[in-house]
Amino acid sequence: MPFSANTFFIFRQVLHNSILAAYPKGKRMRGEKMKKEYMLALLALWFMAAGTVVIADAGGKTKAGKTVIHRYEADVTGDGKKDAIVLEGIPFAAGSPYMKKIWARIATSEGKKYKLPYKPGYEPEIQFIDLNHDGVKDMLGSSNSGGSGGINQYRLDTLKGGILKHLPMPPVLKLSGKFENALSARLNIENTNETFLIDLRKRKKDYIRLGIYRKDGMLNEPFELMIDPAAVYKPVKIKGKKGCGLEGYQQISGAYHADKLGDVKATWYFEDGKWILVRAKWQPANA
Repeated sequence: MPFSANTFFIFRQVLHNSILAAYPKGKRMRGEKMKKEYMLALLALWFMAAGTVVIADAGGKTKAGKTVIHRYEADVTGDGKKDAIVLEGIPFAAGSPYMKKIWARIATSEGKKYKLPYKPGYEPEIQFIDLNHDGVKDMLGSSNSGGSGGINQYRLDTLKGGILKHLPMPPVLKLSGKFENALSARLNIENTNETFLIDLRKRKKDYIRLGIYRKDGMLNEPFELMIDPAAVYKPVKIKGKKGCGLEGYQQISGAYHADKLGDVKATWYFEDGKWILVRAKWQPANA
């Protein structure tokens, strides 16, 4: 245990009394001789304390090593045999749920080996879905960045025929929005040329307090909506389409991030080497 300032003071007093008690009355050291021995003893005590602190500091830190997060078996090459996929990571600190490094090691049934790097984050996982519709399951890796936005980070790869190829994720929707007079907001989805009006009357008291609106419902100054990137993608079946697509959600907020107004849900399908927007829908919060 490291020495505290109070502990050091107590030791100093004990040391002082011990030096005095070590000599009979009348033979005690005087002047420079006593001062010299006293200082040498204090210096020795100081090195003992410093050494204790260094040892405690070095011993108190536990280095976080590599850990296996998940083990999977899936045919990702298309040869009809299971391949071994091991998702590994290095925690930020021992016992931390946040992984500062994440990667997947793949060993195919033919003995070939590959390594895929992923972005750091929480709760990493790999989903195996055929998203490019070539008859072989692709690898959709993800991790959560943490924070108030709860944004997931993705990487999509295919290993058909033992050839590793990176596939793009769907693009972000082109969205814009702003507050308007009469306690309302306007949201535009440029991809579909749609506009949605959002009723803000239930938030009147809060918005007046924040200075966004006056009591008569008129804006104090122009104010834009907060638009998140796609926070999460979910594999979904799409009517009239072969296999699965991806459904992405982008949160729309008002005065601050926790002031959620709703989500724009976009459904995407991979075709001819690119993602095609099937539909986009506005979903008001608590609707």
